[in-house]
Amino acid sequence: MLRVEHLSYDVIEEGKQSEILSDVSFTVNDGEMLVITGPNGGGKSTLAKLLMGINQATAGTIWLDGQDITGYTIDERAKAGMGFAFQQPPRFKGMTVRKLLSLAAGEELDEKTCCSLLSSVGLCAMEYIDREADATLSGGEMKRIEIATVLAKHHKLCVFDEPEAGIDLWSFSMLIKRFEQIHREKKETLILISHQERIIQMADRIMVISGGKVESVGDAREIMPTLFGEELDSCECRRQKGGELCGE
Repeated sequence: MLRVEHLSYDVIEEGKQSEILSDVSFTVNDGEMLVITGPNGGGKSTLAKLLMGINQATAGTIWLDGQDITGYTIDERAKAGMGFAFQQPPRFKGMTVRKLLSLAAGEELDEKTCCSLLSSVGLCAMEYIDREADATLSGGEMKRIEIATVLAKHHKLCVFDEPEAGIDLWSFSMLIKRFEQIHREKKETLILISHQERIIQMADRIMVISGGKVESVGDAREIMPTLFGEELDSCECRRQKGGELCGE
C-alpha cells in the first residue's frame, strides 16, 4: 500500500517562494487503480515526480508497504518496487531498444520477450528492437517504448504520467487493454495521471488535483458524475473535448 501524508512542494523563482503542491494526502491500496486528473498546471506531474523521488518534497512523508521512503533516491525507490513512465520520455543515444528493455527488466531478455513487450504497446517489434532509442524516434514511439520498459519488470507500484500522450488511437486501444489486464490480475498497484475519459472510467478511485491541492478524492462512482455529468456541462473550464478534461 502507498500512503502519502501532507505532501507539499515549493520552488524559488526570481527570489520568491512559490507553492506548487500543498498538503496532499491520499492512499492507494494493493492492486488498486487510482487515476489522478484535473486542470493543466494543477500539480499532477509534480506529484508523480515527488512519488518517484525525481524531486524532493518540501514537507510531508511517503510510505510504501509501511516503509518510510521519503528520503529514498530514485534508485532506492525502484529497488523498493516502484516503476515510473514520464510524460516526455528521455532518449538514449547509442542504446538499442533491446538493451533498454533488458536494463529495465534487470536481466538479459530474449528476442521473443522483447517482441512481446513492444507488441503490447502497439509497435511492430522487428522494426524497433535493434533501433537506437534516440532522436530518430518520434515522441509517440518513445512514449510507447518507455511504457514497454515499465512493463518489462514486475513492480509493486507503477506510476504513469499521461500514458496516452503522443500515441495514435489504435495504439491507445492496445494500451488500455494492457492496463485492464494488469488491473484485472491485481498483481500491481497503478497510479495513472490522465485527462482521457476512457482511462478515468477504468479507475477504482479518482483524485482531482487543482491549484496544487486535492479538490476531491473518492470512489470512481462518486467522482465520475462531477467530471462528466451535469456539473461538467455547466462549467466552461471543465468541458469535455475530444474525450479529455479541458484544462483551460
